[in-house]
Amino acid sequence: MYKVAALLAVMATPAFSAGLEIDVEGEANGTIVIDLFEDIAPLHTAQITAIAEAGSYDGVVFHRVIDGFMAQTGDVQNGVLGGDLSMAGTGGSEFADIPAEFSDRPFERGIVGMARAQNPNSANSQFFIMFEPGYFLNGQYTVVGEVTEGMDIVDTIKRGAGQNGSVIGKPDVMTAVRVTE
Repeated sequence: MYKVAALLAVMATPAFSAGLEIDVEGEANGTIVIDLFEDIAPLHTAQITAIAEAGSYDGVVFHRVIDGFMAQTGDVQNGVLGGDLSMAGTGGSEFADIPAEFSDRPFERGIVGMARAQNPNSANSQFFIMFEPGYFLNGQYTVVGEVTEGMDIVDTIKRGAGQNGSVIGKPDVMTAVRVTE
């Protein structure tokens, strides 16, 4: 329960402009810079920031990558490079799931959204970056940010196979994720 209290304490502090710098290695190599939208998704951005500050995103792979759609990562339980990646995409974090924070912000190229299960209130740690617009996601998934630098890096992330986009072999990995202000 102390983790929920810590998250609530973060959310109670005055709003600040936060972002993420993500170092990626694999077929893609470089840094992706993301501006987080605290104004439209304060619960989600607080949780992402807490997970990043704890270092839990470091070493997590892009486990689901669909050409022309999106690249998904952030499974800090089952998606860590060097572990058994057969369950990557099924886990979350030590924090509780987050209630949906839908907005009018459309899913355009470079938008970062929260992954979830069928329940709209099941987002936790996983997120995805759009390769192309995905307007069918509007009002169905929470928008949490936008890539402001490094879309060329996003574009080179190793693609998955099949309809679900599971990455076969060695996936690209977030080697370091830093919170910026």
